[in-house]
Order: sequence, then C-alpha cells, then structure tokens
Amino acid sequence: MSYWVKPVNLLGKYAKLLPLTIQHKDGLIEAVKDGELWNLWFTSVPTPENMATEIERRLGLQDKGEMVPFVIVDAITDKVIGMTTYCRIEPANKRLEIGFTWYRKSYQKTLVNTECKLMLLRHAFEVLGSIAVEFRTSSFNFESQRAISRLGARLDGILRGARLMDDGTIYDSHVYSILNREWPAVRRNLEYKLQKYS
Repeated sequence: MSYWVKPVNLLGKYAKLLPLTIQHKDGLIEAVKDGELWNLWFTSVPTPENMATEIERRLGLQDKGEMVPFVIVDAITDKVIGMTTYCRIEPANKRLEIGFTWYRKSYQKTLVNTECKLMLLRHAFEVLGSIAVEFRTSSFNFESQRAISRLGARLDGILRGARLMDDGTIYDSHVYSILNREWPAVRRNLEYKLQKYS
C-alpha cells in the first residue's frame, strides 16, 4: 500500500525528528519523567509504565496510514526529548494535523519547539504539498494555545465536548490551522525567531 505521508528523517540545528521505533522506549521513559508530564490532566502524555503501549499504538496507526510518529532527539547530545506526529491525515484533501506532541520539561520554552514545527511544516507544505496543516489543543492548555498562536496558526474554532479523558473528564478542543498561502509568511517568521534567538 502506498501512503501520502511516509516516515522521514527531519534534521535541524537543535533537534532531529526521527521515525519512532520501540527502541526509543527507554529514552522516552527517561524524558517523560522530566517534569512528570503524565500528571498534566488536560492532555494525554503516556506514563513510564505505558510508554511501550503508546509506541505500539502510534506504530499501529502508522501501519494503517493514519499517523506518522516521530521521536524528538537533541541534535547535539542525542538525548531523547519527546514525541510528535503527523496525524488526522487526509490524502484526498491534502490536509493533516501536527499533534500528540510532548517535550521533556527542561526543553520546553526553548528553540526546540520552534525548529521542530518549522521542519514539520516545511515538509508538509513544500514536500507533501499540503493545503492546510492543523493543530488542536485543550481549552485548558493555555500554554499550548499561546505557542500555537506564536507559530502563526489561526484559530478556526472550538470543538465542544471534543475529548473524553481516561478519568471521565470531557474538554473542548481549540482547532487552529495554517493554509498553504500563509506558509511563506509563517516560514519567514519562524526562521527569523530561530536566527534572532540562537
């Protein structure tokens, strides 16, 4: 079967996005313990005990053409930083989402996220020919909302009752997107930020 989005290495100055494998399990367990990220109630970050299950889930979705998961690695030290994906892949509409992303606490609010989003967006628009790239986040994840807005994405709307968490909590999702016609300005903005703050 031929898929529109395929695993790929995306290499930057600060971070590398590599196809996720089960061999990344130990590094991801160590990464998720930095900040005990699974305790954030408004998002889904795997616990150390569930890391292998989460990797297998993402790889299973990849086998179906529904997701392309990456491990995020420090480009200099090779330390595992976190995970991200292309998901909600719609080949017929040339639309996808960048989501299910988390970074170890010590790398949050650094240039790593800016560079990772630049690499993912560049590949989506310039290689895959995407018409739109989407982002979603919880209505309670205010840091994520600000980070997505800083990328240059625009709020499309709010999906009410969009997510049912394991503990039974239901929350709304803020849905953002960047369109292909907006990409040149967004790219310039992200490149400027990397240059200015590096």
